[in-house]
Amino acid sequence: MELETQEHLEHAEHAAHAAEEGNSFITTVSVTIAILAVIAATVGSMETLATGGAIAEKNTAVLKQSQASDQWAFYQSKSLKKNMYDIAAAQATASGGKPEDFEKSAKRYDGESEEIKKKAEELEHERDEKLAEGDHFEHRHHILTIAVTIIHVAIAVATVAIITKGQKWPWYASIVLAIIGMGVAGSSYVG
Repeated sequence: MELETQEHLEHAEHAAHAAEEGNSFITTVSVTIAILAVIAATVGSMETLATGGAIAEKNTAVLKQSQASDQWAFYQSKSLKKNMYDIAAAQATASGGKPEDFEKSAKRYDGESEEIKKKAEELEHERDEKLAEGDHFEHRHHILTIAVTIIHVAIAVATVAIITKGQKWPWYASIVLAIIGMGVAGSSYVG
């Protein structure tokens, strides 16, 4: 990010030198380059924020998956205990004993298992939501990368107008590219 900031400042400095020549068109192009440098820096910052959002959401998704896995392990533990009490109750019945205590414990574990299962499924749903949000940020990041690249190209093309001592087509082309780049950046926030 620091390198990009340096690059924008360098473009602005070159534009300032060109503006000192006294040619009003060159001054206009120089101001355009300075404005495009600010726009590129802004879109670059938005790109960085999108990257951070993607990382944060995907990390949260990993945490939710871990929590869901813990709940599923707990669920399996309770299910095993319930099955052991079911077997013990069946053994007690078969041997003429009293299966009521075993059946009561099996029922308790069955009820606890359902609560644990519900919690695990909720965590998996939260994980899926966080993954989708992370994908959304990642998609925005990709679009913003394209947008900032187009704006950088616009800066370079505008510089050609200075190098060629006032040819207007590069400046017009840079304006068109800048508008396209800003449109692409804006589209990353729509939908």
